Amino acid sequence: MHDPQLAADGRLRHLLTLDGLPRARIESLLDDAARLRAQWRTQRALPPLLAGRSVVNLFFEASTRTRTSFDLAARRLGALVINFDIASSSTSKGETLEDTLATLEAMDADAFVVRHRENDTPALLASHCRQAAILNAGDGNRAHPTQGLLDLLTIRDRKGRIDGLKVVICGDIRHSRVARSDVHGLQALGAAAIHLCGPTALLPAGAAFPGCVIDEDFDVALTDADVIIMLRIQRERLEHATQLDGAAYHARFGLTGQRLARAGHDALVMHPGPINRGVEIDSSVADGAQSAILDQVANGVFVRMAALAQLLAP
Repeated sequence: MHDPQLAADGRLRHLLTLDGLPRARIESLLDDAARLRAQWRTQRALPPLLAGRSVVNLFFEASTRTRTSFDLAARRLGALVINFDIASSSTSKGETLEDTLATLEAMDADAFVVRHRENDTPALLASHCRQAAILNAGDGNRAHPTQGLLDLLTIRDRKGRIDGLKVVICGDIRHSRVARSDVHGLQALGAAAIHLCGPTALLPAGAAFPGCVIDEDFDVALTDADVIIMLRIQRERLEHATQLDGAAYHARFGLTGQRLARAGHDALVMHPGPINRGVEIDSSVADGAQSAILDQVANGVFVRMAALAQLLAP
C-alpha cells in the first residue's frame, strides 16, 4: 500500500506521522536539520530555500512553543507565514475544515501546519489537498512527528547513535502523542529496548505499543537506561484517573537525582515541556549536566526547517 506521506518518486509529500516512515527518510530529515543548524550557528543566515512560498499555521489547540518554532523555521528560510485566527474564522460559523482548506489552497497557500484535538485530522486534510503539503503539529493522542524528530536528533547528538540504546519514557503514556511518535522513531532507528512507565490508569494496553515493555515500577525500569524522557502530567487528569496528587506522583514517578543515579552514568534526561517542576522532575535534574531539555527546544526549529524544506524547496 502506498504511503500517502510520500510522492510517487519517493519525495516527502506530507508529514503526518513517523509510523511507517522509512528509516532512510527519517535519517535524511535529521541530517538536513543538523546541516541547517551548523550553517545557522556559523553564519547566522540561511539560504532562502522557501522564498515565494507561503506557510499557514492552522492551530485548533492552544500552542505557544510548537507554533513559535514552526513560525521561526519558516521565516528563517524565507517563507511568508500566516497565523490563521481560528476564533474569528469561518470554521467558527459552521464552515467545514475541508472547505476552509480548499479556500486557503485556492489562494495558493503552499503548506498547512495543523494542530487539532481530534485524531487523524491532518491526515483527513491531506487527503483533500490538491497541491499543498500538510505538516502534523500534533493530533489528539495519535502523533506529533516533528517532536519525535527533534527528540531523535537530540539523542543522536548526545549519544552518537540510536541503535542499541535503552530508552525509558515516563508519564501519561495513554494520552501522549509525543510518546507514540518517539516510539515510532526510536524503533525505526534501532533502539534496543523501550520501557513505558507511569500509573496503571495512564498506561496503554500493550497492544497499542508493540515491542515496548510496559512497566509500572519506574525505579526498576531506570536500571542502565541510556535515555530518560519525562512527559508532562496534566494535574486534573492525574487526580481524576489515579487519585494521586502532584506530591504522590512525584514520590513514585518523579525523576530525582537519586533515581537518575540508577540509570547509566551518562544517561540523557529529556522532557518535551512545559515542565511541572517538583512533579515530573526535580529542578536539580532538569537544570543539571545530563539534561538536554533546552537542546530539544533549539533542535525543534531546525527539524521543522528540514521538514518544510523537504516538502517545499525546489
